[in-house]
Amino acid sequence: MARLPVYLRALTTLSETGTTVCSSEDLAAAAGVNSAKLRKDLSYLGSYGTRGVGYDVEYLRYQIAREMGATRDWPVVIVGIGKMGATRDWPVVIVGIGNLGHALANYSGFRSRGFRVVALLDADGQRHGEVVAGVVVRPFSDLGAIVREHGVAIGVIATPAASAQDVADQMVEAGISSILNFAPTVLNVGDDIAVSKVDLSKELQVLAYHEQRKATQETA
Repeated sequence: MARLPVYLRALTTLSETGTTVCSSEDLAAAAGVNSAKLRKDLSYLGSYGTRGVGYDVEYLRYQIAREMGATRDWPVVIVGIGKMGATRDWPVVIVGIGNLGHALANYSGFRSRGFRVVALLDADGQRHGEVVAGVVVRPFSDLGAIVREHGVAIGVIATPAASAQDVADQMVEAGISSILNFAPTVLNVGDDIAVSKVDLSKELQVLAYHEQRKATQETA
């Protein structure tokens, strides 16, 4: 179930690039899984592929969305979280100071949990010099110097999907060994790099799936 939102996002990306039919190998590569696992997952939903041809992108995208309950609107309420103790101070750099980057920079829970945001970086020159949560936004090109100065091991990616892989590559080159990725895409990095992905929309889609199942069972 947790992989269905990943397949849905991959299909959406393929659709946006004009792809109408894709093979299981192509879809698996876009989703970051192996093709055998993808075919087995999709087999639970039904027979939507054609041997020797592949999957109709729009049709499969609709079927997965329908199965997950993503074809209807779900009202959501967000409740704040309290604080926890921390045992040490980890320097963190955040790349991408859009709406999400701003929210992360202003999140007081980082400090209370032992994480100190030492730098905010963005490629947009119009943002340089802006102060967010007491930290000045600097050019992304300063990444290497900041990592060396503060001994940064953890980087946070809050950029659009199209920029995330390049940002990750440069983080690894600069010496960052752990990445928290908020971008809706799969990152390809070395096995020695720890990557934790936060996909808020995927988690909501998982919950929507369970709500859809409950509604279907109640109707039955």
